[in-house]
This record gives sequence, C-alpha cells and structure tokens, in this order.
Amino acid sequence: MSVIQNIREKYAAISIAVIAVSLIAFILMDALSSKSGLFNNQSKSIGEINGIDISVTDFSAKVNAEEENYRRRGANINDQMRQQIIESVWNNEIYHIILEEEYKHVGISFTDNDKEDGIYGENAPNDLKESFKDPKTGQYDPEAARQQLKKILKSGKESAEKAQLINYINETVIIPGLRNKYLNLVKGSVYYPKWLHDKEIVDQQSIASMNYVNIPYTTIGDSTIKISDEDIKAYIQKNKEQFKQDKSVSISYVVFDGTPTNADSIKTMNELIQKKEEFSTKSDVNSFLTVNGSESRFDDAYVMKSKLNTPAGDSLFNLIPNAVYGPYLDASDYTLAKFIEKKILPDSVKCRHILISTKPKEDGSSITDSVAKLRADSISLAINSGAIFADLAAKFSDDPESKDKGGEYSFSLENFSGLAKPFAEYIFYQSAGSKSVIKTEFGYHYIEVLEHKNPGEAYKFAFFKRKIISSQETSNYASGEAMKFASSSTDKISFEKTCKDKKLTARVAEFKTSDYTLVGIGNARPLIKWSFENKVGAVSETENIGDYIVIATITEKNEDGLMSVKSARPIVEPILLNIKKAQQIIAKVANQKDLTAIAGVFKLNVERADSILFGSQFIKQIGAEPKLTGAAFNEQYKSKVSQAIAGNSGVFYIQVINSSILPSTGETYESKRLQAEQNIKNSISYKSIESIKKTAKIEDNRIQYY
Repeated sequence: MSVIQNIREKYAAISIAVIAVSLIAFILMDALSSKSGLFNNQSKSIGEINGIDISVTDFSAKVNAEEENYRRRGANINDQMRQQIIESVWNNEIYHIILEEEYKHVGISFTDNDKEDGIYGENAPNDLKESFKDPKTGQYDPEAARQQLKKILKSGKESAEKAQLINYINETVIIPGLRNKYLNLVKGSVYYPKWLHDKEIVDQQSIASMNYVNIPYTTIGDSTIKISDEDIKAYIQKNKEQFKQDKSVSISYVVFDGTPTNADSIKTMNELIQKKEEFSTKSDVNSFLTVNGSESRFDDAYVMKSKLNTPAGDSLFNLIPNAVYGPYLDASDYTLAKFIEKKILPDSVKCRHILISTKPKEDGSSITDSVAKLRADSISLAINSGAIFADLAAKFSDDPESKDKGGEYSFSLENFSGLAKPFAEYIFYQSAGSKSVIKTEFGYHYIEVLEHKNPGEAYKFAFFKRKIISSQETSNYASGEAMKFASSSTDKISFEKTCKDKKLTARVAEFKTSDYTLVGIGNARPLIKWSFENKVGAVSETENIGDYIVIATITEKNEDGLMSVKSARPIVEPILLNIKKAQQIIAKVANQKDLTAIAGVFKLNVERADSILFGSQFIKQIGAEPKLTGAAFNEQYKSKVSQAIAGNSGVFYIQVINSSILPSTGETYESKRLQAEQNIKNSISYKSIESIKKTAKIEDNRIQYY
C-alpha cells in the first residue's frame, strides 16, 4: 500500500495493484481446494446450476473476497450485509452459468479486438482510467496503461501480479463485455409493428354502453357449498404455474422482550448528567471519552454546519467554548455534546505535494530525517526559482499515486480525519497560494495550496455517547420467563398449551431458504437454519436475537414444486366458492333470454352502464370486471342477451346498446413506436435474464452452510 493511501485511507485513487489485490481470493481458490477449508470436506456442493456443481470452498472464497472489497471501501460488514453479499454471489453464479450457455447457443464470443477496446478504449474500467490519467490533460492515457499492463502480462508464469491482472481483466472487462453483447442483441430484436399500433389506437378509443343484470355471489351463502381437498387439488393441477412454490418452512413463535425499559433509559440519562460537569472541564476529551466508555471517540476535525446531522439542531451552534449540551436522545444513545471551537474553513481544497519519505522502501533502504529535510528544502528552493512542479514531482516524489499527476489532490473537509494531521491542518488552515515544507509521520512534504472552495463556518465538537442498554434485572426477567416457557414446551402440542396457559399470543412466520430476518425482531439466520434442519412439531431452544428471546415450533414444511392442498386452500377456496355459486346462479336462470325476466328471478333491476372504455378494466358503478368490459364490445350482444358472464363479484347478463370509436388523438405511429420500443428496452435486460433463470435447473443448498 502506498504512503499517500495511509494518509488518505479509503479516499485515495486505487492503483492497479491494489485493484487486483481485492480479487486475490479468486486466484487462491485452487490452492484452497487442495487443503482442509472452512467446511473440511471439499467434495461438498453448495448447489447445482444446470448440472454444474458449485463447491462450498469456491463459493466461500468468493463471498470472503466480496466482503473484503466492501471493507476496503469502508463498509461495515454486519449480519445483514453478509447475507446480502451471499445472495449477490449466488445470483452471480447463476447468471454466469446460464449466460455462458446462452452465449454458446447464439454464437457470441469476446475477441482480442473486443478485449483491446475494453481495456484501452473509451469504455475502459473507471479505476484503470483513474490509475493511468495523463497529468497534463487529466484524461485517460491508454498508452501508459498498455505499457504497464503488457509488462505485467509478460512476467513469469508464477507471477502473482500477473494472475491478479488476468483475473481483474476477466471480471471487469470480459464478463461484463459478453453480457453487454448479449443484452444488446436482445435489445436489437425489439420491434413495435404498425398493425399493433393501429389496433391499440382502436382499442383505446372504443366506447360502449349496455344494459345489464348483476347477480352477486353473496345471494348464495358460503355455508351451503362444500369445497373438498379433491376440488382444490384438481384446481392446482389445472393451474400449475400459479401454484409453484420454493422450498419453505412455517413456524409459530413467542417473543420475550428484553429491550431496555423506561427505567433503563432514565438510568442511562442520569449517568450522563452526573458526568456533564466533569466533561466540560476536561481538556483531554479523548482520554475522558475512553475512560468513561463512550460509544464514540473524539474526532479532532471540523464539520460544516450544513453537514452536522444531529437531533440537537441549532442548540449546539449557540454554545460557548467548553459548554456542554444535553443529554439528548440520538437514536439509541443518550448524548452529551461539548463545543470545542469554530473556524471559517473551505468545504474543499485542491493542493499538490512532493513527498520525500523517511519510511523504508521495498528493498529495505531508507534515508535519514535530516537528509529528507534537506531534499525537501532543495525542492522548495528549486520551485521558487522557477522549476516546474510536475517535473520535480515525477522525478523525486515518493508518492506513487500522485507523482505522475503533478502531485495534485482534491479533498473535502469530510476527508480531514483520514489525512495525516499536519498535512490536513496545513491545506485547510492556510490560505490558497500558501507554500511550505511540513513534516508528517511519512516524511517531509513540500506542499502548495492551490484552491479553497466555499468557505463557511465549521465547528468542532466532542460527543459523549452512552447506548441505552437493558439492565441486568430486565435481561434476567426476560430470560427467566423464556426458560419457564421452554421447560414446559417439548413439542408443538405442549407449545400451544403453554401459550394458552400463559395467555401468550404466538406469532407466525414463513421462511424461504434465503431469508435471514424475523420481521420486527432482527437477524434470525440461526433460527431459520434450525427450522429447515428439523421436523414439523420440533421446538427450538431459546434463541437470543438482540434484546429479544425467541422460542419457535415448526408448523409446516413445503418442498420445491406445487403448493400442498393445505397451503393453497386459503387462495383457492374463495375462487371455487364463486365458481360453484356461479353454476347455481346459472342453473336458476335456466333458459331465460330476456334481461327483465332474468332480473325477476332474483328480484333485481335491470341497470345501465355508459362510457365503457375498452382500454379500461374498470366500469363505473360496477368495478373491475375485465370479462364484462370485453363483452360490452361483442357485436353479437346487440341483437340478443349475452350468455352468463362469471365475473369477480357476481354473474352478469348484458345486452349492448351501442359501441363506437372516439376521434383519434392524432399520435403518429413513429412517435409511438419510439416510445414503446424504448420502454421495452428499459426493462428487457432484467426480464430476459430472469426468464432464462426460470428455465434453469437450480439446486440451492446454501441453507446447510450459511
């Protein structure tokens, strides 16, 4: 890692070597697969996609590499983030395999010319463009990139740098390039024909009116009709696509709340009140915060007023130095805010520097402090005498990131804490045009402040935070109640009896194998994993999820395939009830052919509906009845009463009064075509891949390992 990266931490531009390092786990897969890994069984598969096994070791390595990528960008890898990464890596495995097969099927390949253009052309990866930017023009220098990358690719077979670069090109150029070729091919097939345009115009402008009789399903009681399991099973078989399901498990569970009580909150607030005066008098605020167990540490930096996000609002900006405000509630913390200082500072700066490092180089050599200082002073003298800064930076600077860019950097005030303190203070506190040699832990820098932007009031605060936590009494009570419940609940029957005896209302949840949270509770992946590993009727041990304790029993399990009759009954039963009610209604109407006579059978009136639009499924005074809308434009029903129309809310009989076409809006085919094709292209990339995914044979065993 370069020196300036240590200064800037995550804010630095990424060099090609560092880019590649983030992918190193991929290169190590072969080595890992020959040794005992995380799961200690290299033959195990985490899943299968179209007959191709995905090994646990390979998958784990990719997940770890992706986590490392996020960490390098400053992300906090919590349980939720980890599950999202696992899901993302799994989907990438699916897409890679199914698209590779599709590329072969349609004859798509990635040629040497494609690779050349992908690395050195206008669409080269952004991090490559950043790493090989011409310091004079600020633009991507493909020739500089070509020389460096070819040098690496010509290195020995055992070169780790070469392997990393090959993998980087594959991940950032070849794989995305092939996908773009395929998606562009799919998008190129989009066409909106004129006949379709003409038909849609007619449909949109068609209007009708009709007389009708509506016999609601509610005229027949639900209790008079029985829906058997065989009825539901037959309906499922007839409509298989609607009742496909993924592997799932359902649980019933009780929750024992160990979250902080009001008394716990007051206790935390009083603890801060007792420390308020001491906090205001302490000059070494960092030590104070450390000793007193603050959730936050002192950030010895300024923040612009507009960037300070706090519930205390403007109250903090009216404090005098060393005054303390609070305690106030900030999310789950009680907070004391101490005002340190205010300055007029820019919100961003542009500067340039030349570093003479005192740190040991890769070959172990180094220079003394006095020699480094002498060189920096000589550079200062040369520049002040007319030497070109960029030339000296390229020749003498020990900062590999900036030496070929004229030594230039831009920083926002938010970057302040990530910089070496003397460096940050000089570029932000000194005015534009200032020049000096300064010393940091990395050596001596000759610095010029080139530009300050948007000066304004900046504030420095110290925040003493205490998280509101459950007292031992609160935790013990919740734990005790949970243990009492668990001791009397050994199976589903005793679980339900204990709920009844203790007057507890059990909650229900259904999980897919990829789920990881229990709504309103938090990350419940261990409980979900347990649910898939055990049988219906099993009762879990007490599961601590944050401040909650959960005990669950498994109530149902469903495998991949069609829904069971039990699971489908809540969906299918109302549909079948209406179908059987419609049959009874139609039987009562018998051979009546007149609307008035039909209405008389059920003591109803003949109604009228006007301004029915073919392009709308909704009919005024009736509601959403698409079958009825379509029938209103059937020319046969002008001369006779329609057959029975079983709709969403009842059975309808209609007779059309008239139908016509409204004047055209004047929209041209060409304008409609462009709009329609663009709308399709905007969604087709995702939909085309998902459609292929639906036809793939996927076996997902992740629940066994994650």
